[in-house]
Amino acid sequence: MNGEISAPMRVIGGGLAGCEAAWQIARHGIPVTLYEMRPKRGTDAHVSDQLAELVCSNSFRSDNVANNAVGLLHEEMRRAGSLILQSADTHQVPAGGALAVDRKGFAEAVQAALVAEPLVEIRREEVKGLPDAHAGPVLVATGPLTSPTLGASILALTGEKALAFFDAIAPVIYKESIDFGIAWMQSRYDKEGPSGDAAAYINCPLDRVQYEALIDALLAAEKSEFREWEKDTTYFEGCLPIEVMAERGRKTLCFGPLKPVGLTNPHSEEKPHAVVQLRQDNVLGTLYNMVGFQTKMKHGEQKRVLTAIPGLENARFARLGGIHRNTFLNSPRLLDSQLRLKAQPNIRFAGQITGVEGYVESAAIGLLAGRFMAAEVAGTEPTPPPPETALGALLAHITGGHLVGGTGFQPMNVNFGLFPPLDGKYKKRDRKPAMAHRALNSLGGWLATASG
Repeated sequence: MNGEISAPMRVIGGGLAGCEAAWQIARHGIPVTLYEMRPKRGTDAHVSDQLAELVCSNSFRSDNVANNAVGLLHEEMRRAGSLILQSADTHQVPAGGALAVDRKGFAEAVQAALVAEPLVEIRREEVKGLPDAHAGPVLVATGPLTSPTLGASILALTGEKALAFFDAIAPVIYKESIDFGIAWMQSRYDKEGPSGDAAAYINCPLDRVQYEALIDALLAAEKSEFREWEKDTTYFEGCLPIEVMAERGRKTLCFGPLKPVGLTNPHSEEKPHAVVQLRQDNVLGTLYNMVGFQTKMKHGEQKRVLTAIPGLENARFARLGGIHRNTFLNSPRLLDSQLRLKAQPNIRFAGQITGVEGYVESAAIGLLAGRFMAAEVAGTEPTPPPPETALGALLAHITGGHLVGGTGFQPMNVNFGLFPPLDGKYKKRDRKPAMAHRALNSLGGWLATASG
């Protein structure tokens, strides 16, 4: 077929998101063609031609429904008829409280289910370009390993400057875990932002000794190594890892992202030598990212180094920093609430390319995109899951819940910081179980009434 795609419903990409989407479409009684370029064209990370191959860890992370957001997402997906969770549960291996799988058995189970489904056609060929606006519904779920030719087609249609680059991610911290006996809220020079707020940043002060200790720790910390297929990818100069900035000179940070100018510490008359700033990361105001702290330090090192910063001694991290080659869209700008491309609504996106991190999150967005497509083809209006569910919170984040500002959109794992706050007061130990209980109650109503 020379890379062309044809009716009825089409899903491009045989990873977790694409397989889940195809399954959801078929289970709603609609024929679907699933395109996977392997084995005709391989990638730098896959080692087989199996659909749903797990290229990194074999863990789907915590399966604790009551106290962990990803565990709650597992349960929501089970209740929504997820093929990925069904296959994971069938092929799980011992991993304590986590859901880990036999990766070979898991991939074989997903592929076997799709092969046996009469409404799914699997085509092993590369799709080299996106269709035009009259070609019918298409879902792109090609993830961080999108082929160069298809990536170029996506670039041409979206107008984005880059899709494949080192994705340097700064740590994100729960606001409630920050010590405001040390930190304070203020914008530089009390400058008001678009919302009129002159205290938009959380500020953590460092004296000269603390600053020098931070520089030493950044330089000495153990860093993650790049995989072979990542080594020829370049950094964005405007998004350098903080340890790379530190390597350029000991004063670089205090004249850069840690400069103390325009800030007054209400807790001390002593002017800080440097200030670590955190900026609001979600609309709810529950999460704050560390400005300029994108990093390739290993996770254990990040916790050790960053909790030495005054005010962050008891910080809880919703996401630790990282840096790896990635391919993702500026989804809040490009996609609507049903994951359709605003510039060409017959095209949807799902999986990691939408800006979610993790196997489960990728499959979850595939599940939603598949249901949305099926509902649309059936002539009904797709209904998004409630925002208090894990599915709804994740969808809301990537299609509008992220604050589009100076740092731009960055990928995110599901976490309770993405959920709307609870009504009323709860003890700390009761908050997460209460959020999970609320989510599953809302999910039941959505599954009973959703058109998809």
